[in-house]
Amino acid sequence: MEQNTAIQVPSAPDDTPIVVAAFYKFVALPDFQLVQPKLQAMCQKAGILGTILLAKEGVNGTVCGSHIALQALMNYFANEPRFADVTPKFSFAESAAFHRMKVRLKSEIVSMGQPNIDPIGDVGAYVKPEAWNQLIEQPDTLVIDTRNKYEVAIGTFEGAVDPATTSFREFPDWVDDYLGKLKDSEKPKNIAMFCTGGIRCEKATAYLVGKGFDNIFHLEGGILKYLETVPEDQSQWRGDCFVFDQRVSVKHGLAEGDYDMCHACRMPLTEAEKQSPDYEAGVSCSHCIDTHDEADRERFRERQKQIKLARARGQEHIGDVQKKNV
Repeated sequence: MEQNTAIQVPSAPDDTPIVVAAFYKFVALPDFQLVQPKLQAMCQKAGILGTILLAKEGVNGTVCGSHIALQALMNYFANEPRFADVTPKFSFAESAAFHRMKVRLKSEIVSMGQPNIDPIGDVGAYVKPEAWNQLIEQPDTLVIDTRNKYEVAIGTFEGAVDPATTSFREFPDWVDDYLGKLKDSEKPKNIAMFCTGGIRCEKATAYLVGKGFDNIFHLEGGILKYLETVPEDQSQWRGDCFVFDQRVSVKHGLAEGDYDMCHACRMPLTEAEKQSPDYEAGVSCSHCIDTHDEADRERFRERQKQIKLARARGQEHIGDVQKKNV
């Protein structure tokens, strides 16, 4: 049988030798439970770390490893017909972004809680990063950020609407409340949506299409592909892009950002926020100081103590969220 040509993994710079790959695809996987052990074994054999989700609606993952390890995964995808056209977004890190490899079985590859939509066949139109600016600059285009409010807080496209959700499951209610109540004369000609890697905004378009909205678009490859593709001097992006690994955020060119993370509430933090008297590494910050009591903070302090001891011994600690997919 003729093999498909595998995507070639880019070579990592000497100072950031770990390759990070983010990918997804909505595709019918009725046998996803049978795919799981094969994919888990392949990743472990190659030395890949990260998390891959499998469901009847497809695959979604972020993983890291050496150039050779990630190329093995791309070869695997190329020879599995349903995954052959997966288009990963690659970036680089100084050290491993994760410390374990898990291929998990889920009811959805991104949780929206809307079983009647069709994210495989009934979605909006892709817009390539090179054409995104032209679309969102049109006055009759409504631009919607489908991410959560803590992600939006550190960066978004200029003029984008923030639904202020705390989870993607809240997005349908926001659509029904905000868009569903618009009069015909108030409805935008176009609706353009975006998210980090493309998966949430693609599924969001399925919800809007199912609600009868027309001219629905989503950014192909998400913010990550836009930051990788569009020159900074032509960009409509403002700020950093939150990512779900130890880098916390990335900038144009997918360079690592300047944010740290509160490992108690997982909010991105600036250096100025870390100077707050409410900040204690691994224990609290100004965002969560009022949401945990002293008993919680004592538990967090003990966790931090054990993490430091494990690092000193050169070991991994299960509570070390710096190296976990969040």
